[in-house]
Amino acid sequence: MTNSIEVQGLTKQYPTQKHAKAIEGLSFSIPEGQLFGLIGPDGAGKTTTLRILSTVMEPSDGSATVAGFDIRKQANKVRPLIGYMPQNFSLYPDLSVIENLNFFADLNNVRGNGREARMKEMLAFTRLARFQDRRAANLSGGMKKKLALACALVHSPKVLLLDEPSTGVDPVSRRELWVMLAEVVAQGVTVIVSTPYMDEADRCSKVGILYQGQMLRLGSPDELQMDLPFDIIEVKAKPRKKMRQVVGAMNGVSDWRPVGDRLRISVPHMNGTSKKFMQKLDRDLRHAKTDVQILRPAKKTMEDVFTHSVQEKRSEQ
Repeated sequence: MTNSIEVQGLTKQYPTQKHAKAIEGLSFSIPEGQLFGLIGPDGAGKTTTLRILSTVMEPSDGSATVAGFDIRKQANKVRPLIGYMPQNFSLYPDLSVIENLNFFADLNNVRGNGREARMKEMLAFTRLARFQDRRAANLSGGMKKKLALACALVHSPKVLLLDEPSTGVDPVSRRELWVMLAEVVAQGVTVIVSTPYMDEADRCSKVGILYQGQMLRLGSPDELQMDLPFDIIEVKAKPRKKMRQVVGAMNGVSDWRPVGDRLRISVPHMNGTSKKFMQKLDRDLRHAKTDVQILRPAKKTMEDVFTHSVQEKRSEQ
């Protein structure tokens, strides 16, 4: 399979940063037609990476190609092939939906007989047809994201770069946005989406976990979760204070954290360890006269992967 994006040793240091780098030594590749998630908290380097790949910004070091073209030497060939949706709403609030679409169609040289059909296709795809005369300033947060996506796709790019597209929208709009992205990928477009939401990583074919400008993990969600050196035990017991005291006093706990009214406990991954741990935990909780409501193995998540990766990085530092 041909790689749509190749990144080698990508580094960026801003003039105001004397020591720390915004990103450092990033290397990864993305095959054509794949949905790649760039996962990390604010300040991890996600936006910097996307700006460099979109040719908006030059790297301090390293190289990258998009659709076979070098982002430094052949930027003019890269730009027509990409759609870029920045994190903040960057369309024209005084223009209507259809006027914004027309503007970006003109900007990207969408001409000829296929232009009108493409406009209708984008309006239908984003479900904005009945709102096409509404000013962008009067759209809801979710509808603004859909309009921005339509404008990024209007020229049929081969690569789509989306910077935190679901941030600040309601859960329904967020779900609809991911359904649309799946349809874009099904059409053969390569998509890179950055997000701080760990649950969105599971929707991607491959993810890279960014932290403090460095790539901590790279792989499919399933691979990264399977590689974790521990199992997860989920427990819920009342009173909660006693539950925490019991778990905190137990040997063999790698880590634990509250999630709602439950605790997620990391136990070293060895044959039979999880079962023995649950048996002992059950005994200790009942001895402490707690009401055990849930005690079971739990599925590993990308949040577990991220937390473990960050803890490893901090221990190295």
